[in-house]
Amino acid sequence: GGWTYQHDLGRKALEKEMGAAVKTVFVENVPETADAERVIRQLAAAKNELIFTTSFGYMDPTQKVAKLFPKARFEHATGYESGPNSVNYDARFHEGPHLLRVAAGSMTRTDTLGFIGSFPIPEVIRNLDAYTLGARSVNPKIKTKVIWVDTWYDPGKERQAAETLIAQGADMLCQNTDSPAAVQVAEEKGVHAFGWDSDMSRFGPHAHLTANTQNWGVYYIDEVKKVLAGTWTGNRQVRWGIKEGLVVLSPLNPAVPAPVAKVFEARKQAIVDGTLHPFAGPLKDNSGKLRIDPGKTMPSDELLSINWYVEGVEGSIPK
Repeated sequence: GGWTYQHDLGRKALEKEMGAAVKTVFVENVPETADAERVIRQLAAAKNELIFTTSFGYMDPTQKVAKLFPKARFEHATGYESGPNSVNYDARFHEGPHLLRVAAGSMTRTDTLGFIGSFPIPEVIRNLDAYTLGARSVNPKIKTKVIWVDTWYDPGKERQAAETLIAQGADMLCQNTDSPAAVQVAEEKGVHAFGWDSDMSRFGPHAHLTANTQNWGVYYIDEVKKVLAGTWTGNRQVRWGIKEGLVVLSPLNPAVPAPVAKVFEARKQAIVDGTLHPFAGPLKDNSGKLRIDPGKTMPSDELLSINWYVEGVEGSIPK
């Protein structure tokens, strides 16, 4: 399950769609160190024509190798750099947390949400902030407690963080990490949780309300078709979301009350229609400073580099 699993499902969807027109290979468990550059270089040297690197820490290695292999094409997920033969792509994943927290804000009994963060980088802070904004849009009393575990996947650390957040009063858990530990703890403790990247309902059928997942297949198929048609170009930043079918919310738990489900679906449609932006003003940070004026939405460059907590998130970002 989790982030990498969803990308592999996308790769398999690509193979199914394109048949004999494509051949794919993959390398897993590549650390976000100098080893990443070695692996990317090997893939390029092996004449792979389109190389996807699917973690934030692969950004610099991807750009370095792209300059060395100008005839190959590279696509890096979740970063912010592109080049003549490279593309930066990501999901507007913050759209999902906004919707999840509509359910959380409506159903919490303690007005306290818990969030398990991987690394305090913009993509994760953005999801944390959207999580809080969605909840506060239906319950202004909401506060969010966050614990950073400094890993994408460590079930032990994630479990400890979940238990700590529940002990601090959180009765709704969400994580930007890959294991189902938080959902499992929520099931054991009788609170609610949300799956992340993959549908994790099988790990907590009572606790799991819905999950914020991705369908990377739609994007991978579209990009490969561009390559085959000779229309693929570099120097692009691509952000797909709910509208494009890349961000997908798993089915709501039947325990979600019908009025809450109705608001959830209405907000989802508003995001598709472009009438709802999760980061719309007036928007304050958690020190009370106005960051986004009324009637404005956060500019895309600031959204990609956000480094502040919105009102309602407790604490400060680790240095």
